[in-house]
Amino acid sequence: MHFTPTSSSWLNLVERVFGDLTTKQIRRGVFRSVPKLITAIDAYMTQRNASLKPLV
Repeated sequence: MHFTPTSSSWLNLVERVFGDLTTKQIRRGVFRSVPKLITAIDAYMTQRNASLKPLV
């Protein structure tokens, strides 16, 4: 069995962001250098943060 502490529910949101990043940005591309990968990640995060909504 695996027990998740009640105070770690925010980790689900972090895992969701990394999952979306992997699915929508990293898997679709071919990156020939680390700086190009970093640029792609920054572009994705900028686009994602452009339409923020409060968590309800």
